[in-house]
Amino acid sequence: MTREEKVKFNKLVAKNVANILAARKITQRELAEMVGKREAEVSRWLTGRNGFSTEAIRRLSDVLGVDVTAPMSAEGLRHVALITGVTGQDGSYLSELLLEKGYEVHGIIRRSSVDFRERIAHLEGTPNFHLHYADMGDSMSIVKVIAKVKPTEIYNLAAQSHVQVSFDAPEFTADVDAVGVLRILEAVRACHLEDTCRIYQASTSELYGKVEQVPQNENTPFHPYSPYAIAKLYGFWIIKEYREAYNMFCCSGILFNHESERRGETFVTRKITLAAARIAQGHQDCLYLGNLSSLRDWGYAKDYVECMWMMLQQEKPDDFVIATGVQHSVREFCYEAFKCAGITLDFRGQGLDEVGVCIDGPAKLVGKTLVRVSDDFYRPTDVVNLWGDPTKAKAKLKWNPSKTSFHELVALMVKHDMGKVAGEGAAAKVRTNLAEYLEKGIVR
Repeated sequence: MTREEKVKFNKLVAKNVANILAARKITQRELAEMVGKREAEVSRWLTGRNGFSTEAIRRLSDVLGVDVTAPMSAEGLRHVALITGVTGQDGSYLSELLLEKGYEVHGIIRRSSVDFRERIAHLEGTPNFHLHYADMGDSMSIVKVIAKVKPTEIYNLAAQSHVQVSFDAPEFTADVDAVGVLRILEAVRACHLEDTCRIYQASTSELYGKVEQVPQNENTPFHPYSPYAIAKLYGFWIIKEYREAYNMFCCSGILFNHESERRGETFVTRKITLAAARIAQGHQDCLYLGNLSSLRDWGYAKDYVECMWMMLQQEKPDDFVIATGVQHSVREFCYEAFKCAGITLDFRGQGLDEVGVCIDGPAKLVGKTLVRVSDDFYRPTDVVNLWGDPTKAKAKLKWNPSKTSFHELVALMVKHDMGKVAGEGAAAKVRTNLAEYLEKGIVR
């Protein structure tokens, strides 16, 4: 630790100890008696004239019952967050937000032979960011992490979140998305943290499924229409049950579709923006989609994670619909994405026969069919009309759902993917050239 880092560290500990004393109405003399030191020595600690030894920190943490080196609020409270699903789109943005707010952030990851941590790679090695191995299907691993970390906030973002995949793997989806929530709740109780740990559950607009009311708000009846939505409905109700049965601070955020440049490439929005970039740069001929008329309320994931944090800062736990209140079709998203990539589409025909034809853009693409519909991408039961009403979130959380517009969201995603595709193309050329050079003996 450098001298500057040591000074900064001592200031943090001194500030934390001072805040705890003020919050608990403990005098310097009383603290001196608790740690077996002279009052003058405690005074020198708090004024920064003396640094903290390892033994002093251990003793202070023991007698005060908290880690005095961890980030805390002005009231002397620890801010320690545990995020399941930390490697996902939302997990990465939420980690960044909480680190900016001075939290100690812990993330849960699954052991895998393939590394899927690219979304949080830039955070690894950052002070106050830690990763732990555990699995939502393994109660004991969850209990061990929660007992070790003693979080003050848990954000349960882990899920099998692909609707189509839930039809192919319904049992796995139920185990992770439904019973996984119960495992988190029971782990908190097993560690006796129910009075100090607040829990956020990532719920979903898919709960409304076969829509019975437009737009949907917190009072709209649920009608789940996929194994994914049904599993998530259990998660929603078990959160509500533990809130009422055990007086725990736990709430659900019913988030409507939220996208970003970090969205998984199998999700329709990212599939569209990547295809637009690849077609514009000559690496793909056509994009195949399912129901172009499906309606969604799309927002920016980076804005939505802020609401997750806001929910856990309220005086009382409650559930909120998080949405933009503006609806668009898959067709509109597709049109905007291709437009951002320099291609204007004209959609012709209906149903399975509908196509998107280039009417303006690169000369080699004009007149060509760039978008087609395939029944391979239709679901056994398809949700076609999701539209959120964020009135409650705007009033109680003071949240602005229009922070990032639909057009800005699409433009952000396309700009990112244009760069990604260009980079992939350049890398492919390097590999091809190198293979040619090796074959010809130009390089050895």
